[in-house]
Amino acid sequence: MNFRCPSRRSGWNGAGEGEARDCPMPKRRQLRSFDLKKIEGFESLIGVDEVGRGALAGPVVAGAVLVTRDFLEGRWAASKAGRVNDSKQLSGAERDSLWLEFEALSAQGLIHAHYGSASVEEIEQHNILGATKLAMRRAMEGIYPPAAFRRREEPDLFSSVEERESFIPVVSCRVLVDGLPLRGFPYPHTAVVRGDSRSLCIAMASIIAKVARDRMMAEMDARYPGYGFGRHKGYGTDDHREAVVRLGRSPIHREMFLRKLLAQRADPDQMDFLPGR
Repeated sequence: MNFRCPSRRSGWNGAGEGEARDCPMPKRRQLRSFDLKKIEGFESLIGVDEVGRGALAGPVVAGAVLVTRDFLEGRWAASKAGRVNDSKQLSGAERDSLWLEFEALSAQGLIHAHYGSASVEEIEQHNILGATKLAMRRAMEGIYPPAAFRRREEPDLFSSVEERESFIPVVSCRVLVDGLPLRGFPYPHTAVVRGDSRSLCIAMASIIAKVARDRMMAEMDARYPGYGFGRHKGYGTDDHREAVVRLGRSPIHREMFLRKLLAQRADPDQMDFLPGR
């Protein structure tokens, strides 16, 4: 599938919630080894991860990356996979550099990558967990539809020509999702707690989701100036909270998140700017 990304503009540094931290790095070679173990018995792996779940504003975005055993045993994974890590542990420059490499790998057919998002309206409608699953589903659908994982009987000699020609076998693919098991998710999957620091394909998906969302939030910064979306990417930093109290809720703020925040942080009179009060 095609690797798609928002347009890039000068001055975007990817700073914010995902900026590099001072905590120690995991042994990155273990990410590739982890995937080599998980792919046993399958032709491919898909790693899935999300970003933006805890933000006060903006969409939740999920990335999905498909890798094969040939890729995991190939030159790039053997020599360069050590640069890949949980996106929160990388600098903006490191994430942007890896994004470009992922684009090249996708163009060569060595990986398949996609991302999906769920809007603020969908977060309000489905709650954050439901919206996260929606974003993950959209990311996955860019690689395989859910029907590709449904077991079905192969047509026999007595089946019609139409049945034989339309038959699609179940894909030999294991889906690894960062976090806990997802109820009602239309893809069979294996949940991997802290998967973005354990699995190479999940970490790659984390980087794709992070870069995509950061660029979306940079566009929102230009559309709704004064909040600092380009810096904090919608997360609840002190300057972001102060901007909300000063300017009110923008169209991309998550109302249910702000109500909890302002009920704890602000005087009741400062709630007047919120709709429905």
